[in-house]
Amino acid sequence: MTDHASSEAKGGNNFIRNMIAEQIERGEHSGEVVTRFPPEPNGYLHIGHAKSICLNFGLAEYFGGRCRLRFDDTNPEKENQEYIDSIQADVRWLGFEWDGEVRFTSEYFETLHGYALYLIENGDAYVDELSSAQAREYRGDWNTPGTDSPFRNRSVADNLAAFEKMRAGGFAEGEAALRAKIDMAAGNMNLRDPIIYRIRHAAHHQTGSTWCIYPSYDFAHGQSDALEGVTHSICTLEFEDHRPLYNWFLEHLPVPCRPVQTEFGRLNLNYTITSKRKLKRLVDEDIVDGWDDPRMPTLAGIRRRGYTPASIRNFCDTIGVSRGDGVVDATVLENAVREDLNDNAARAMCVMDPLKLVITNYPEDAVETLSAAGHPNRDDLPGRSLPFTREVFIEKEDFREEANKKYKRLVLGKRVRLRNAYVIEATDVVKDDRGEIVEVHCTYDPDTLGNNPADGVKPKGVIHWVSASQGKRALVRQYDRLFAVENPGRGDDVLDNLNPVSLQVFAGCWIEPDLATVEPETRVQFERIGYFVADRYDHAPGAPVFNRIVPLRDTWAKIEASG
Repeated sequence: MTDHASSEAKGGNNFIRNMIAEQIERGEHSGEVVTRFPPEPNGYLHIGHAKSICLNFGLAEYFGGRCRLRFDDTNPEKENQEYIDSIQADVRWLGFEWDGEVRFTSEYFETLHGYALYLIENGDAYVDELSSAQAREYRGDWNTPGTDSPFRNRSVADNLAAFEKMRAGGFAEGEAALRAKIDMAAGNMNLRDPIIYRIRHAAHHQTGSTWCIYPSYDFAHGQSDALEGVTHSICTLEFEDHRPLYNWFLEHLPVPCRPVQTEFGRLNLNYTITSKRKLKRLVDEDIVDGWDDPRMPTLAGIRRRGYTPASIRNFCDTIGVSRGDGVVDATVLENAVREDLNDNAARAMCVMDPLKLVITNYPEDAVETLSAAGHPNRDDLPGRSLPFTREVFIEKEDFREEANKKYKRLVLGKRVRLRNAYVIEATDVVKDDRGEIVEVHCTYDPDTLGNNPADGVKPKGVIHWVSASQGKRALVRQYDRLFAVENPGRGDDVLDNLNPVSLQVFAGCWIEPDLATVEPETRVQFERIGYFVADRYDHAPGAPVFNRIVPLRDTWAKIEASG
């Protein structure tokens, strides 16, 4: 077991793990566990896939088995190399490595074609030339049994000839399809002579123009599992009704082994959509800045937002594995990264809405180097050097000319401590022509570095600051949930439910000077503000860019409580 010990591997028992343990005890599948993660390369992975990744790789890891990565690439019109590359990167980012080389269903196209011929020769498949509209009519519905196609009982020779014509490009798309001959009256609609092969006159990203017929997902999936020696096909609950078909193909074909399909409840997160079609619409209509926009629920977006692999694995461990679907509150995910970063993120100061503070009794050209801890509870994280000068920036909201006793920040005639520095007392303000405060003047007590004032009057609070001459300018992007309602995928147009303040950009922020040179994807806590990450792509020395990961507290709980 690797050091990161996936959340599934180190977490509590679940019904799938218990099932496998019982199978091993009975001596089934020689005690070896082989799982697979089989994404379709038609979009980026999202947070729902993380649960499946952690489960499949975690089960294999827990039982000392193997987990394969296989792309179910049976629909060339919607697949491309960009998605293949991103999926591999996401799996590795989460901390997992697959067994052997990356696999593709397309590697088995010739074998699958042979299996199709096997079914035809055994009278278990036929070429149907009904139109799509006719096929829907013949299929019936949940209340009405289907009707046999007039092509259902054509001879084996005729079916072989028609299938060869399909492969040779003799039919246009939609003119013919190869169907399994099962039961048009079956209560399970998936068994009503399902399609095995469709015609697609489209080049494939792996096989080029070799094929113009492509196997259906239902046909290719189980056989690919069998060809790879998979013992456990772990699927989400929507495939439960497909399991009889999965087993039917395995029973009617000369496959090398019989994988067992088991379903679990998929991850549904409120305030989130995971439909690839809807996510693609957000990208195509420029609602977001690509698949890896930090507001997207894609793993690429979550990574760019600043979430850690450990927090995602811990989140998957927290929500567990159940037999039924459910909805998880987004705060569970947010709390997972908040807990991780509270323990591991270095501390720093950033002023997002700056107001100049002039310390009138401090030498004009002096630069004093103060020190601060890198983390309050982590001696292994290096300390920070903080340049202190006559002029510093504080947050505008941290000063008022007058305030009641509940306001624990800087007020005229009152004291506060500058974090990791001195106690100051506000004495005056400078205003512009519009009456806006542009400077606060104050004095400092030079004997209060690490000490309270000698008169025993403690400051009202502590505020953060950055040197006006030594600090660095930064762009800070404050991200929030993309949607403002719990169920954005239901009912109304999904674009009607967007959160209008899901992104706020602060261009004139000031940060501690050392923050400007940190590596991309460095995570820090901006003290009193939240957790932030140096942007994966846009952050650079001399042009620092930070994204907010999560605030220090759950602000949405307050919003919902007040609503």
